[in-house]
Formats: sequence, C-alpha cells, structure tokens
Amino acid sequence: MTRRDVAPTKNAGTITRVTWALALLALFAGFAQFGAVASLADVAKHFGHVTKSTSLSSQVGLSGSVLGLGLAVLRVASLGALPLASLADRLGRIRLVRRTLWLGLAVTAAAALSPNYWIFVACFALGRPLLSTASTLLQVMTVELSTTRRRVGRLAFVAAGAGAGAGLSAILHGAIRSSGSFRWLFALAIVPVVAVGALLRLVPEPPTRDTTLLARVGAVPREYRGALWRVATVVGVLGMIGGPANGFVFVYGESVLHITPSKVALMVTCAAVTGLVGLFLSRWLAQKWGRRTTVALGLVASGLTATLAYGGGKLTFVVGYLLGVAAAGLVTPVITALGTEIFPHHVRATAAGWLVVAGVVGATLGLGLFGWVGDAVHAAGGSALRWPAIITFVPLLWTAALLRALPESSDVELV
Repeated sequence: MTRRDVAPTKNAGTITRVTWALALLALFAGFAQFGAVASLADVAKHFGHVTKSTSLSSQVGLSGSVLGLGLAVLRVASLGALPLASLADRLGRIRLVRRTLWLGLAVTAAAALSPNYWIFVACFALGRPLLSTASTLLQVMTVELSTTRRRVGRLAFVAAGAGAGAGLSAILHGAIRSSGSFRWLFALAIVPVVAVGALLRLVPEPPTRDTTLLARVGAVPREYRGALWRVATVVGVLGMIGGPANGFVFVYGESVLHITPSKVALMVTCAAVTGLVGLFLSRWLAQKWGRRTTVALGLVASGLTATLAYGGGKLTFVVGYLLGVAAAGLVTPVITALGTEIFPHHVRATAAGWLVVAGVVGATLGLGLFGWVGDAVHAAGGSALRWPAIITFVPLLWTAALLRALPESSDVELV
C-alpha cells in the first residue's frame, strides 16, 4: 500500500548531509542519556557505602532496590516525551528538536553539581523527557525524509549515531579516573550545545499536512488505536528487557565481577563492532523477511543474550553483552520503522510519543522486578543477578508471537 503524506528527500547529496546531521544529533542525545548508566557504579560508591559483605548492596554501595528505583525514576520521567512529541504534529519537528535537545543537554550538565544520589536522579529525570523527545523526533524525521527501500538503512545509521554517543560516554567514563570523575563526564554534555543549531539547518522540515485532523495533545484517532496498542506492547516488552539489561551493566561488571572500569570501557568499545553487525543484519533481514519477522527475531535474541550476560562469570558477561548489543542493533531500526510507517503524518509524532510511554512503562517494571529479585535472592559473586535475569527476561519471550497481528509495513512508501 502507498500513502502520500510527505515527500522524502531524493537528492543524493542532500540525503547524505541530512542523514549525517540526524546521526550526529542522535549521538549528542545518546551521550547525554547514557551518562547516568555509564557512571552508575561510581555514583553508587560515591554516595553509598561499600563493605566486605556478600550482599549486593555491600558490593555496590547502594541496594539493588535503590538503584532500580533511581533508574526507574529516570525511565518514568521519559513519559514527558508524549506531550512534547505530540506538539511536533502542530509546531513542526525542527523547532521541537532544537529546544528539547538544547535544554536536555544543559540539564544533564547541571547534574555534575549533584550533592547526593537523589539530586543526581532528579537532574537526569528533568533532562530525560527532553532528550527522549529529541531522539524520538529524530527517528520520525528519518522515516519521513526517506524512501521505503532506504528507510531501515538510514534508521540504522541514525541508531548507530545514538549508539556511538552511548559508547563515547562509556569510553570517557573509563578514561576519566579521578575522585568524582562522573562529574566531569556529566559536565561534558554542555559541549555539543553549540553544534545543535548548525546541524539542524542542514535538515529540511517535513511539511505538516491535515492540521484540521489534529485532536487534543496525545490523542490518536480510533482507527489507529488497535495497531498502536499492538506495537506498543512489543515496545514495552523490549523495554522490560533493555531497561535492566543495560541499566545494571556497569554495576554488575565493575562492582560484582570486579572488572576494571578501563576493561569495561574496552568491552563497550568492542560492542560498537557487534552493534554495527546487528544494524547491517537489520537492514538485510528487513528487506528479505519483512519488518515483523525481523523484530520477532530481535526480541527473542535480546531476551536470551541478556539472560546469558547475567548468568554468572566474566566470560558469559562479556559474550552476552556483545551479543546483546548486536540484538539491539538488529531490532531497533526495524521496530522504529514498523512503529512509524503504519501511521499517517498528522498523528505520527503523537504515536511515537505513545511508544516512548510503552517503553518507559516496560523498562520501569523490568527495573523494579530485576532489582527486587536481586535483593531477595542474596546470591554472591558472579551469580548475584542470575535469577533476576531469568525471572525478568525469559517469561517475556512468548510475546514475539503478538507481532503476527501487526500489518507488514515493508511496502509502505511515504511520498
């Protein structure tokens, strides 16, 4: 089927400039968002109390429940992305991206001054909805400015930009080793602010059409709600897996397995390769098998690799993490394409905002369950998070079957 909502950019030189600009903007947002996760082990030790006991809290500095609650607060704060992203259907994409990315980077930099753990959480909670909105709209714009044949490839490139930002955050975390080193990491978020405006001048504004069809902020017409609920369920499940799988990586690696921060940073750097492999596979499989099958494969792979990473021991942690990044690279561009192609232009950003909500709810539930089981099990050493992983991730894998109820959008041309 074909929809004529917005004309994609066709000039090859313009496409290259636009894609690079969107990827760099995604890098800035990814760097700021991942800073809290990359530095969590240092933050927990700085604001907590490490002892020689075998409990999770004594090894990390703060209890699994406190860490999980803090990460959950950051995820819940992303709910603010719904009304903000919805405004883009009225005010335009570029204006919202510029303002949310500027403010998000500034608030993240302010977290460098945090006097305690909960102020640190509050600062990131203020910045998270702004950065989530910017990231969501960058994906929407990538879809709207691409043809069907090249859409997943460009989404993969923009996703690689976001992943590079997260990786840069982890690398700098490993390189900056001093008292309160996490403060320097957060302060660096202010640097990209000067480049946001220049990059956005390279990106055309997708024309806004059918403004008379717009309802109240956050509303989606009845005929699209069924599809929205289905894709939101899948996104929520991916959030339940990705939230704790990514949120506890540095705490588990550095504080439980006692891997040095520099080696964890090296692992994250190597994950750039497996992530790229996943992105290339995403483009190839989406063209060969379609969006739904590729998302199902990525969902199952994400759950199994996350369970492997926390299964116990340094080797399984490294292998599981590297494969997990590949699985994330596989699923991210395709679920983004699927979740935007099935909606028309006048509700596309609003639907994307609801998908952010689904991811937030899923990640919050996953973090809460993962942290609670981690405190309840009282396992020591590398097996400390084995049962939290099994209980949280494995029961979710059946939900890949829900994708059969979604339309296959690989033949949708937004022109």
